[in-house]
Amino acid sequence: MQFMALRPLSLTTLLLLGSVAPWLQAQGSPAPAGTDAIFTCIDDQGRRITADRPIPSCATREQRVLNKDGSLRMVHPPTLTADERAEKEARERQLAELRALQADAVRRDRSLLARYPAEAAHRKAREAALDTVRAAMKTTEMRLRELALGRTPLLAEAEFYKGKPLPPKLRGQLDANDAATAAQRESALTQETEVDRLNRLYDAELARLKLLWAGAVPGSLGPIAAQRAPKPVASSASNPKTSSLR
Repeated sequence: MQFMALRPLSLTTLLLLGSVAPWLQAQGSPAPAGTDAIFTCIDDQGRRITADRPIPSCATREQRVLNKDGSLRMVHPPTLTADERAEKEARERQLAELRALQADAVRRDRSLLARYPAEAAHRKAREAALDTVRAAMKTTEMRLRELALGRTPLLAEAEFYKGKPLPPKLRGQLDANDAATAAQRESALTQETEVDRLNRLYDAELARLKLLWAGAVPGSLGPIAAQRAPKPVASSASNPKTSSLR
């Protein structure tokens, strides 16, 4: 069976559906057979049918449930088709997901306010996070300088073998130096990317916090988008040229 395609619901529509869902459920609860309820409907031939229990020939139509005095007790909705039932379940899942996102936004907004009651606290947290990465960057820079210094005598020794194969030991030392240098340059690129990611994260938090500090209700600003690290830009630094003397 092919289900009908669902259009994504807007936030406003989902909230409205969530607010009327309990009322619709109450309206759609069938009255028990054998009570003093009166079921009435108009069938597909235009005839009005009345019975003391749900009317099978009107299963796909709305049935009005009346009290003995003729006043409306409730409306018994049509029985859903398989496609309609699938659509209803899908919309209920969308509503459940929306409620979960809303609850998460409320929780995270309250957590932000608790951690950062003022901008100074947020600025301090940003600097602490960046300092950790900056320290790693300094270590990487020092290691790159060490590797460059260590490579100098290896290249000097290799000068004696111009036009000849390098001894296995010297070739291995140059290869190891190349590999270590490439790894450190890759680390440096990753660390630069992490600095950018952290700044993006704290920028987004600060923009949200400013609204919350100004009086916005937690959760009213919508879901908090995840901050992803930008894709590293290819650089020749991460692919160092190997020695031409090998």
